[in-house]
Amino acid sequence: MSLRRGPAWAIRGTGAYLPERCMPSEELSRSLGLEPSWIEDRTGIRRRHLAAPGQAASDLAAAAAARALDAAGLDAADIGLIVLGTSTPDLIAPSTACRVQALLGAHRAAAFDVAAACTGYVFGLQAALGWLAAQPGPAHALVVGVEVYSRFLDPADRGTVAVFGDGAAATVIGPAAAPYGIGPVTLGSDGSGADDVLIPAGGSRTPASAGTLASLGHTIRMDGRAVRGFITRIFPRLVAEATEAAGIKPADLALVVPHQPNPRLVASLAGEAGLERGQLAIVGHDVGNIGAASIPFALDRAVRGGRLAPGDQVLLAGFGAGVTWGHTLITWPPP
Repeated sequence: MSLRRGPAWAIRGTGAYLPERCMPSEELSRSLGLEPSWIEDRTGIRRRHLAAPGQAASDLAAAAAARALDAAGLDAADIGLIVLGTSTPDLIAPSTACRVQALLGAHRAAAFDVAAACTGYVFGLQAALGWLAAQPGPAHALVVGVEVYSRFLDPADRGTVAVFGDGAAATVIGPAAAPYGIGPVTLGSDGSGADDVLIPAGGSRTPASAGTLASLGHTIRMDGRAVRGFITRIFPRLVAEATEAAGIKPADLALVVPHQPNPRLVASLAGEAGLERGQLAIVGHDVGNIGAASIPFALDRAVRGGRLAPGDQVLLAGFGAGVTWGHTLITWPPP
């Protein structure tokens, strides 16, 4: 069931990109002076990919977006909007989305970034849907998630270097015929948790200085216990909220695509959320936490793996720093 009103919009194509360099967890564990299985035992992450020197977020994002356009059978000129979620932009300004627009040659598209951390894709999806609904006729938008976390890690901090990776994924949003398409998007935030995960230096509160560089203030700091508690509370809640609003049961969901900063932890919450583990699209074991790219990357893998059929109910459930969260239920469209 869907609570959608007005024009219907659906995901018409997906694409993803990972940098070539792959770092196995065994190798990384050894470099941290740990047992080879330490990272995988605690997180389920077997490997992550790392951007090459000189490779920026816009480069990864443009590669993923080009693949999404190809899957949708569209050219860059067909896109009217690019919304990009990231915590690791090329620069503080201008937006990384503008760089992606130029790299794609999408000269008709407006472009901007969304800073909602790992929930950036879901927030970006809502922004794109709002823009699409305001257009006078059929239109298409790109929603992209990308992270190059490896540029912002303290190599001695096993709590962060063990889980974060680099990658990008994108979706093309376009018209759909009822009853298919993306349902209402629900978003939330709680700024009292803003210090749970952050990069403390480099902004207007703590500008870059010799001191911030020496103290590694430009790297990710994470309160692991607080983050784990947030994930444990929020994921089952998102599943319950989305299914209750749609008048269905968790068992009716063909696929649940969660953010997965710790894939072992997220998978362990399936039962509490009323799900079977087989309903989850878990890919974090191959890529680690790729932030705003996590949900669209898992969705792209599910699409290319033939896991979805027309009419399937697909739940996207995001959560991240800020803290932020969001979900939407999709009735998957025919090709």
